[in-house]
Amino acid sequence: MRLSPIALALAGAFALAACQPAAEAPAPAPAPAPAPAVAPPAPPAVSQADETKQRLEAVLAGDHRKAEDRARDQYRHPVETLSFFGIKPDSVVIEITPGGGWYTDVLAPFLRAHGQYVGAIWDSTQPNQPEYYAKLNAALTERVSAAPDVYGKANLLSFNAAAPTFGEPNSADFVLTFRNVHNWVPAGTAPAYFKAFFDALKPGGVLGVVDHRAKGDAPTDGSTGYVTEQQVIDLATAAGFTLAERSEINANPKDTTDHPKGVWTLPPTLALGDVDKDKYTAIGESDRMTLKFVKPAAQATPPAPPAQ
Repeated sequence: MRLSPIALALAGAFALAACQPAAEAPAPAPAPAPAPAVAPPAPPAVSQADETKQRLEAVLAGDHRKAEDRARDQYRHPVETLSFFGIKPDSVVIEITPGGGWYTDVLAPFLRAHGQYVGAIWDSTQPNQPEYYAKLNAALTERVSAAPDVYGKANLLSFNAAAPTFGEPNSADFVLTFRNVHNWVPAGTAPAYFKAFFDALKPGGVLGVVDHRAKGDAPTDGSTGYVTEQQVIDLATAAGFTLAERSEINANPKDTTDHPKGVWTLPPTLALGDVDKDKYTAIGESDRMTLKFVKPAAQATPPAPPAQ
């Protein structure tokens, strides 16, 4: 049978196609690389101020504190006050006349691991000292020495109230005094105390003062327990300090400062006993100034002129 030209062409095409090698299958796509592991976000950095606050709050919650001392936290604001002054765990801090040790129970444990607490106590061996000086000193010394795990190497340093000095010059980062200036004013020793604070502090060191605040700027004689902010500022600046900042942390606007037995009419003393007790309890503790002073940093010695 004779094929037509078209059939012959088709048959040739089919034969040619049959002779071609089979097309290779495409290579499989490479597996995707595993996604890099995502590191967990770094915890937020804790600021020095936050660390100080956390440490102080932990101390305040400690079992070593007495219930009556805890009750005064609402008036004395220890976390806010010490944070305002700027203390750090590695500071050297001198507290002036800690008395019953209210702030000793806060400061000494806070400084135990890395800093140094110095409680400047009256030298009760000096003549004509009040009897309560010796009693307070003995009680505080016993408490601190009996619990080194709480107070660490707290140092109780005796000083002569008539001619105060507080350790080596330029040795402390902070000097703190709570409700003491009103005692020194009538005794005539306030200038000597402020000069001793200045000497004890390092250049750039801080003096922190809290005291019962009288109204106005006119100086008082301290007999009612109140002194003015301006009195304290004048005493500090006369000794060489610079006023850095003031705070209303310990303010109490309910305190008129005009009471029958002075500041001692108010809690915690309540000098009138049950007379108007509810009235004075409702007022609370006194209106207090909170002042931060700085000892100016030492000036650099100018270079010597070149030799001629």
